[in-house]
Amino acid sequence: MKFVDEARTKVQAGSGGRGSTSFRREKFVPFGGPDGGDGGKGGSVFLRAVPGINTLADFRIARTWRAQHGEPGGANDCSGRGGDDLYVPVPVGTTVRDAETGEQLGDMTREGDVLAVAHGGKGGWGNQRFKSSTNRAPRQFGPGLPGEKRTLELELKVIADVGLLGLPNAGKSTLIRAVSAARPKVADYPFTTLHPNLGVVAVGEHRSFVMADIPGLIEGAAEGAGLGIRFLRHLQRTRVLLHLVDMAPLDPEADPVKDARAIVQELKKFSKELAAKPRWLVINKSDLLPEAEAQKRARAIVRGLRHRGPHFLVSGATGRGTRDLCETVMAFLEQEQQARVAHGHASPAAETVDEPPAST
Repeated sequence: MKFVDEARTKVQAGSGGRGSTSFRREKFVPFGGPDGGDGGKGGSVFLRAVPGINTLADFRIARTWRAQHGEPGGANDCSGRGGDDLYVPVPVGTTVRDAETGEQLGDMTREGDVLAVAHGGKGGWGNQRFKSSTNRAPRQFGPGLPGEKRTLELELKVIADVGLLGLPNAGKSTLIRAVSAARPKVADYPFTTLHPNLGVVAVGEHRSFVMADIPGLIEGAAEGAGLGIRFLRHLQRTRVLLHLVDMAPLDPEADPVKDARAIVQELKKFSKELAAKPRWLVINKSDLLPEAEAQKRARAIVRGLRHRGPHFLVSGATGRGTRDLCETVMAFLEQEQQARVAHGHASPAAETVDEPPAST
């Protein structure tokens, strides 16, 4: 199924049932009177984050989601049955906005999160509610209130701990295949990856993290070149970015340092918060060069970029260096988690975590 990360849909809650106009007429009851019951409440519409869904494609098919209406009231003070609430499943990581006002209604980042997006209408009063000392036979009743209607804009941002960033053909898909069970398409032409892929990287017993591979960027992506920057939103929830650099590009005129700088600039144009995330340098395709030449070129790339954070020399094709990379990432994530707990679940932006030492 085609990956869809944006959708627009309508939700409509159920209307309340109308109240009843009824009177008691029993043989041995000397005084009858109004006994019309209230109408039932209309059903509400909720969104629920569930696992196993990784696309918003269903919302391209079902354009409107409607909850049940409440039933009308009956005689003998019987209230009408309320309409059933409607729970619409969405992927974990879905952001919900009101399309008309632009207000963000919720950000569903955890499995089981439930968000009310349209409230059902209240049921109308029956005529027994209107009786009084001066109005002993009321014939009034409430018609029931209509349910809320809304047009929603849904945006999916995948939930991952680690995000892969780089030019097309930098080896992102090959790397995620090497370290996880994910099997994205790999080929020797640009833009092989057309939508984000997620992979679970296991590092020892009960130790794992989620890695996200997004389509590659090129210079000018912020202006719409290539696949643009629409997929960069999927890196906004990550805790660390791995910037892959091809140390042996096929084009002899290509400059890895210049290309890497261009990617960083596109990142800054998209989001200052995303550009401020921890970003580690992963120099890939070391298997294409002799050992000494690969080490020399890696050092030149690090110096050229003036990169002060961790850097790694790996080969996604052969697996060289990937074990050390994954173990270091896991240690960083665990350290960050411990710091969050120590700070009372403070947000990552409000805490400082020491980065691990560089490795080549």
